Amino acid sequence: MLAFGIISRSQARHLLRHHLTRISSVTCESRRMSSSNPVAAVCQVTSTPDKEANFATCKQLVEQAKERGASMVFLPEGFDYIGSSRDETLQLSESREGHTISRFSQLARNVGVWLSLGGFHERGGDWETDRRIYNSHIIINEQGDIVSVYRKGHLFDVELKEKGVFLKESAFTIPGPSLTPPVQTPIGKVGLGVCYDLRFPELSLALLRHGAEILTYPSAFTVATGAAHWEVLLRARAIETQCFVLAAAQVGSHHAKRASYGHALAVDPWGKVIGDCGGAETGVALVEIDLQKLRDTRMNMPVQQHRRNAEFYSSLD
Repeated sequence: MLAFGIISRSQARHLLRHHLTRISSVTCESRRMSSSNPVAAVCQVTSTPDKEANFATCKQLVEQAKERGASMVFLPEGFDYIGSSRDETLQLSESREGHTISRFSQLARNVGVWLSLGGFHERGGDWETDRRIYNSHIIINEQGDIVSVYRKGHLFDVELKEKGVFLKESAFTIPGPSLTPPVQTPIGKVGLGVCYDLRFPELSLALLRHGAEILTYPSAFTVATGAAHWEVLLRARAIETQCFVLAAAQVGSHHAKRASYGHALAVDPWGKVIGDCGGAETGVALVEIDLQKLRDTRMNMPVQQHRRNAEFYSSLD
């Protein structure tokens, strides 16, 4: 979520001990892929309110991923920044025509790679009057063109007092009006979600019906909710849709009020975790997207053919 939040002092101390003060040069998977299958790169970063430093981190990870054979790179929610207050979050926001998206478009063009920008603080159409933003997932092709935009539909308004989590994304974020059709990319047909959308299987099933082969949930999960639910939710979405699931993530301490769980993951259509960036460092996991494995999984267990019509599932309404 693009909101700011509060963590306990003990969580902050633990994460600060592990937080890197420089960009890690160690990737989660450092070997160059040799298969003919396309390669995706799932990134993990620690965004702060410093937009220049955040861009430098993302740029290095994108370049590393391309050098190791990736054709599409996935960056997490809040890749541009994570603010320390509501006012700072709004002040740092931009339009899609602003500096941040322009420089990422240039980066995609220079490096020759597709980008998933997993949660951009996009100023709303009535910005001058209501000062609210969208949480926008933007796909940019290797020519630097925006080819798809999804605005997060489920906003994270949660109070977990015993966990020290207090977040109200709707205080300054507009919920997206609709889903976006899956987009054809060099690694397959990608269906877009963002963070809290992960908890709503209706979204993933709708994307599946429209041809999704890969689902992506760029996120900034809290430490408490991540430890409890992150991996099991991602694996569940993969198993029920028989899709690859790619989830770039924020990790570590962003500022005194906010920390993220990390563990950027990639999951295959059988539900197996095939990439994990861990819970401490900036990095990137490279994974092969074997669409034949997806087709075999769906053929051997034809779940979608066994699905009943809509009237069956609404028969209790």
